[in-house]
Amino acid sequence: MKLPTDSSASIPFYVPGQYKPEQSLGYLMKKVISSILLEADRRLAIFDLTYVQWLPLYKLVQDEDVTLASLSRDLQIDPAAMSRSLDRIELKGLIHRRRSLTDRRVVHLELSSEGREIAEDVKGVLADVLNDHLKGFTLEEWSTMLVLLKRMLLNGDALRESATHKAQFA
Repeated sequence: MKLPTDSSASIPFYVPGQYKPEQSLGYLMKKVISSILLEADRRLAIFDLTYVQWLPLYKLVQDEDVTLASLSRDLQIDPAAMSRSLDRIELKGLIHRRRSLTDRRVVHLELSSEGREIAEDVKGVLADVLNDHLKGFTLEEWSTMLVLLKRMLLNGDALRESATHKAQFA
C-alpha cells in the first residue's frame, strides 16, 4: 500500500462535536493498549508479576545499560513510582541495583540470572499476546499499521519540537 507522505496534503479528520469515541484513534489505541496489558498481566500472573514489574524486566533484557532514570523516562513512569516497583522486583531477586562509580546519583539496573530467565519468558508471552491481538491481519496490514503508527509518532515529535522552539523564542 503506497501512502502519501506529503504533510501539505493533510486534511482535518476530526471536527469538534462531529465524531464519536469509536472513531477516535486516541480512544481506540487506548482500548487496544488496555486489552494488551490486561491479557499480558493475566498470562504473566504465573510469575507473580504485574505490569509495572514485567515491563522493566522486558526493557532490561532488551538493553544492558539501563539506569533508574532512563527506565523511568522510557516507560513514562514517575521516578518515585518506578523506584517502588523496582524495590518489589529486587525483593523477588530478579534485579540488582548498582551505583555508578563515577556519579553516585546514578543507579544502574541489572537482571539477576533468575530475572533474566523470567524476562526471556516475558518476551515470549508478550509476543503471543500481540500475535493474538493481530489474528486475521495480513502481513501487509501489519506492516502498514507499523508505518502509520510510526508516522503518527514522528508527527507528535514534530509538534513537541515546534512547541519547544516557539517557547524558546517567545
